[in-house]
Amino acid sequence: MKNKQALFFVGLVLALALVFSMTTTAMAAENIRIGVASPYTGNLAAYGDNIKAGVNLKLKEINDAGGINGQKIELVWGDDLCQPKDAGTVGSKFAADKSIVAVIGHLCSSATLAAMPIYVRAGLPTISPTSTNPTIGDVGKGWFFRNCYTDDFQGNYLASYVVPKLLGKKKVAIFYENNDYAIGLKNAFVEGAKNAGVTVTGAEAYMTGTTDFTPQLTKLLTDKPETIFLCGYHPEGALIAGQSRKLGFTGPLFGADGIDNEDYIKIGGKAAENTYCTVPFLAASAGPAGKDFAERYKKAYDRDVDWMSANAYDCLGILAQVIAKTGPERKKIRDGLAAINSEANAYEGITGVTYFDKKGDCSKPAFVKLVKNGKFVAAE
Repeated sequence: MKNKQALFFVGLVLALALVFSMTTTAMAAENIRIGVASPYTGNLAAYGDNIKAGVNLKLKEINDAGGINGQKIELVWGDDLCQPKDAGTVGSKFAADKSIVAVIGHLCSSATLAAMPIYVRAGLPTISPTSTNPTIGDVGKGWFFRNCYTDDFQGNYLASYVVPKLLGKKKVAIFYENNDYAIGLKNAFVEGAKNAGVTVTGAEAYMTGTTDFTPQLTKLLTDKPETIFLCGYHPEGALIAGQSRKLGFTGPLFGADGIDNEDYIKIGGKAAENTYCTVPFLAASAGPAGKDFAERYKKAYDRDVDWMSANAYDCLGILAQVIAKTGPERKKIRDGLAAINSEANAYEGITGVTYFDKKGDCSKPAFVKLVKNGKFVAAE
């Protein structure tokens, strides 16, 4: 009798466990799953932290309000290290997982270029908050969208406005990272400089992870540039700033959106002072919604908002709006994103209005920040 009772008890436990497992699986399946690809480890992890901060704020906002048509959003994180090989691995996992209906990412242009052919083959819509290389739209073949400007616009803006008018300089040395982002940006700047009467005194390339820039800097400084273009990401940019100051360079430094990270100031210290950079979002110039977001961000993370977080927040907002209309199916989401194609039906977010052309690109203004007294502030 006791054996029968024991067997009955064991069977009951197993049955309940099976029911619980099935229920949990069903509940998980009901979530709308979105992949988020960025560097969460490695030397560019600070960028990935910004992306996480932005999307998590929007995620909480949406899910606390009941989700999308009663379904909660679930984020799936993919660490691509901002490297093409790792981006391919993340992209393959996202594409193969049919429960993932869209991707926010990738962050770096090289990573996005590596992953996009995978997403195109799988029919997985992708929206990047940060990838600025102008060729991505061609590779994306209608499955790629972004809510940031491209480097052909940004490079020309730096050459035609920031250097000659804001900085008041005419002679520029370019120090660029050997990746898709920096090369595209450098090429756009050089072209814009020709039309703006700005002279490029020299250009030197460096590999990601380089720590000693003295030989190239010494060569660049022999031509007496008035300013140096830090054309790449913030870790190396900060080291270049410090080493250029040690070699006696006292002029202003400038970069693009890849420099905009608090770690640039932490690494560069006093050498980071008087560095300018362009960004797609500036809280000081934002509307009421943008300013409110900046306040909520500060309260949540105890730091000032950056443009990557703001754009990532809006990326999830854009996807949520589309999914609410189309449902959580990959092809329908892609079609819904493509339908946001004019100012009349644009998405109104904290970074302004967003709508896409046939390549998935959007028109966004550029703003300028400056490192002053150990902080990024709006340039006058």
